[in-house]
Amino acid sequence: MLPLCLLGVLADEERSYGYALLGRLTDAGLANVKAATLYPALTRLEEEGSVDVEWGAGEGGPGRKYYRITETGRARLRDEGAAWARFAATVGTLVGEHADEAEGRS
Repeated sequence: MLPLCLLGVLADEERSYGYALLGRLTDAGLANVKAATLYPALTRLEEEGSVDVEWGAGEGGPGRKYYRITETGRARLRDEGAAWARFAATVGTLVGEHADEAEGRS
């Protein structure tokens, strides 16, 4: 689900770079995502045309690789986002009642 989450973050911004994306994922509750997982996912998104990449000046340091969502990426986000929402609703229906029971016992 990482690529879908990355597209969701990039859809909210004009462009972003890897470290900032990690921060947004962490802030959203996905604190276990590591750079060794993030950058290959971004590379795959670039290869499939879901993101464009450009190099820009870094803030007082080396250049940064910036990522921007493309129309292909927006279409993927819409389609896979809708599929994920249906899946999550189904799982919620199947386990929700049992989760409520478990919380009541705590």
